[in-house]
Amino acid sequence: MSALVEVDDLVVRYGPAVAVDGVSLTLGAGERVALIGANGAGKSSLLNAVCGVVRPAGGKVRIAGDDVTGKTPNHVVRRGLTQVPEGRQVFPSLPVEANLLLGAFGRSFRTEIATSTLRYLRRRADARERLERVYTLLPKLHELRDRPAGRTSGGEQQMVAIGRALMAEPRALAIDELSLGLAPMVVEQLVEFLHRLNDEEHVAILLVEQNALLAFDLCERAYVLETGRVVLQGESADIRDRPEVHSAYLGDGPG
Repeated sequence: MSALVEVDDLVVRYGPAVAVDGVSLTLGAGERVALIGANGAGKSSLLNAVCGVVRPAGGKVRIAGDDVTGKTPNHVVRRGLTQVPEGRQVFPSLPVEANLLLGAFGRSFRTEIATSTLRYLRRRADARERLERVYTLLPKLHELRDRPAGRTSGGEQQMVAIGRALMAEPRALAIDELSLGLAPMVVEQLVEFLHRLNDEEHVAILLVEQNALLAFDLCERAYVLETGRVVLQGESADIRDRPEVHSAYLGDGPG
């Protein structure tokens, strides 16, 4: 399987503090890969550096062979990787549909706002087609399209965040804490949707998740981070069966 996303020896610092210390990983086209670890392990910092939200202090990030290290998030989106941020980060006063359409605008955005706006206006028809596709994938969003996003449930807001990311027509989604603050039944529905999205649309998934059991069930491969470094990597089934992983992340011994 060819690598869609390649991370090589990535370092992220906040002042003197090292959050990510020489991490390397790959995500193949159509693959599902998890990053697990305790709070503060560096998972979100790693994802933010890959997606252009923070500038790495060292290392390389490539998407489909293109070097995107230190590039802006919209540049990373145009290369095919779109982030679903931790905490959803919807615009609460805007209707659900407006939140979704912002995902299409982000793909068209450049530095100059005037040319970006013209480009977006020219692509409105394409954006409407993508919107209808998102509504087909997530029909609940069509029901909620006129409701302010801030007046939807946590699970519905996570759907909005995923739908907004899909508006950019990504080859891969980078999802930060899918299950955070959500009821187990809602999480189960989202996991089922991501399986279907991966199977039918071949969208790769890079998942940051504290819920190790969820991560292992959704993703074929996993990396375990501790204090900014990869300490384990491999097939999810193999990692899940390791006694130290059960002790640290699953709360019991291997069964």
